[in-house]
Amino acid sequence: MSLWSLFQAASQLGGEIVGDGSVVPTSLSLDTRTLEPGACFVALRAERDGHDFAVQAAKRGAAALLVDHQLPIDCPQFVVPDTLVALQQWGQARLAAVRPKTVFGVTGSVGKTSTKELLAAAVGGWKTPGNRNNLLGLPEALATLPEGLGSAVLEMGMSTPGEIRRLTGIAPLDAGVITLVGTAHIENFSHGQQGIAEAKGELVAGLNSGGVWAHLASDPWCRWIAAQPWAAHVEALPVGEGEAFGWEAVESLGVAGGAFRLRTPSGSVPVRIQLPGEHQIRNAALASALAIRLGYGAEQVALGLSRVTPEPGRGRLHPLPGGGCLLDETYNASSDSILACARALLQLPGGESAAVLGSMRELGPDAPRIHRETGTALKGLGLSGLWAYGDHAGEYAEGFGPGAFAFPDFDALRDAASGLSAIPSGARILVKGSRFWRAERAVDWLLAH
Repeated sequence: MSLWSLFQAASQLGGEIVGDGSVVPTSLSLDTRTLEPGACFVALRAERDGHDFAVQAAKRGAAALLVDHQLPIDCPQFVVPDTLVALQQWGQARLAAVRPKTVFGVTGSVGKTSTKELLAAAVGGWKTPGNRNNLLGLPEALATLPEGLGSAVLEMGMSTPGEIRRLTGIAPLDAGVITLVGTAHIENFSHGQQGIAEAKGELVAGLNSGGVWAHLASDPWCRWIAAQPWAAHVEALPVGEGEAFGWEAVESLGVAGGAFRLRTPSGSVPVRIQLPGEHQIRNAALASALAIRLGYGAEQVALGLSRVTPEPGRGRLHPLPGGGCLLDETYNASSDSILACARALLQLPGGESAAVLGSMRELGPDAPRIHRETGTALKGLGLSGLWAYGDHAGEYAEGFGPGAFAFPDFDALRDAASGLSAIPSGARILVKGSRFWRAERAVDWLLAH
């Protein structure tokens, strides 16, 4: 079975074909800005109506359009009552039709994407591209899932209760990982961190009976999930101190990444990764423990892990003049991830250690306190300076104390005499922030200047 034509998709989803139904889209696309020729453009009704961009999609080379009414455009059209529902059904039906032997899911407050990359490399599996981890991106990726796969690794994100439950409905799982239950998006959960644990636990509840999920043995909320009645149908695999699977003999290799020995019931296995920081060691230990528990060979797993390279915004390192370096962790930010990345920074060679941080989001009424505590913790780790911007920059700086500078927005951070240009030459610099604050602009400026 190759990729589906419009006629084949309609046989699964219903709907009406207008024009050439034998067209076989190479992918689905939700955004004309990133649409590649040959894709089927999905016209979603959201803040902006995707139907208004259908002409542009056709001009950019769309092979077909998924729409909720026929449009006066010379392009094959798949007409359905609701394009969002059809998108999700398309991904669900495609996965069911070409289902790999093992489907893995990865979620967590920190490190989802890195762990997805590591796990996919460990098992030699297909993976959801980029950060397609929500109710739009996951089915978009699954709609053109290749056939004949041995395994697939799906990242699953959430910001509100019920999202992961809906994702596992689209993509039922055989095994999974919860990297950590932290505080990201806590403003959306009336029961605080327990609410987040329940939402992350939806991945466990959604595992097929007899499945296995891995977690850090030191995470109390993952242990809480494992003890819930709705998790009794699957096996929890704790990884860490005192457990059959764990990691030891950790060695920082600086800009080259890190090394450790994975402890297994059959002995220890040397593992080397190109991702810097002990938090990446933990991610790699989770991925490799789950893979080996499911029967993948230890040598194959270790070799796969060694080939994973950092992506932009997720641990990519850049050398700087004067012997310094920049750790690009700009994709998103939570207190847990900021501190983990700061520890990684301190293991790298270079001069003074500095953090450039955009404010965090979705923390609710606790946001000022969490920013202050994060600033205090950064100073406690030994960072030399903090350059913060955004609506909670003042709280970051208040917690950090001397050596911190606060700015209301990126323009001020960039232009002030005490801003980015004041970071000393040769420094080790961590750049991180919520997506809202587009911290990658700081990376671009620092690399250019």
